[in-house]
Amino acid sequence: MPERSQALEADIAQQLRLASTATLTTILFNKGLRNVFMQGVRPVQPGKARMVGPAYTLRMIPCREDIDSLFERDSRTDLQRVTTETVPAGAVLVIDSRGDAAGASGGALLALRMQVRGVAGIVTDGGFRDSPEIGMLDMPAFHSAPAAPPVVVRHHPEDVQLAIACGGVSVRPGDIIVGDDEGIVVIPRAMAAEVARLAVRKEDVEDFIAVELRAGRPVTGLYPPDDAAMRQYEAWVERGRPGSQHFQDESVV
Repeated sequence: MPERSQALEADIAQQLRLASTATLTTILFNKGLRNVFMQGVRPVQPGKARMVGPAYTLRMIPCREDIDSLFERDSRTDLQRVTTETVPAGAVLVIDSRGDAAGASGGALLALRMQVRGVAGIVTDGGFRDSPEIGMLDMPAFHSAPAAPPVVVRHHPEDVQLAIACGGVSVRPGDIIVGDDEGIVVIPRAMAAEVARLAVRKEDVEDFIAVELRAGRPVTGLYPPDDAAMRQYEAWVERGRPGSQHFQDESVV
């Protein structure tokens, strides 16, 4: 098993940035994994670059008034703030907020600090406060709904780098997180290289199918492609993928 803090290999990350979450969930389904797409978790602001990185997990539990105080938090010991400074560059912070957006799972200043540190993105099945400001950051962020109240209204940050649930999906430290405008998919780390390779191939084939559909070809025999269509696909690749809207570099397939 890889170390939980191990950075994602650059070639795998590049391939996953070419694959949609729809494609990735199909590949994982074909591998026997059905519950990999987070439910109710969506981008704070759509239109950002695809998010890819290993999961760094933070688990929230319900707050308790004798422990949690908005005015007595010490940034040197408060786990939420400590995590802001320790989540590795290139990783995705995934927060188990028990699906509760009645209190924030984080805000704009902590998100800004993580962006400056090179964190790849942040995800919660709760909500972020200052969500308009978070949406303006370059770093992608995903949540279930805006949550203006402070974290201590509902949550207490309890531990990091343990297996968690987020959006109804099991997330283990080091799992590969991919996010786009449809949402978040979780890829087991041991499967990431194969899934990435298969996903890019599938995206390329579907790019060919889209070219043919735009030219007026019916779906029969094309989608899904039969043997004849696959031979035509290979010939299309050899011609340099004319009409492609996605792939130009054959080295990624």
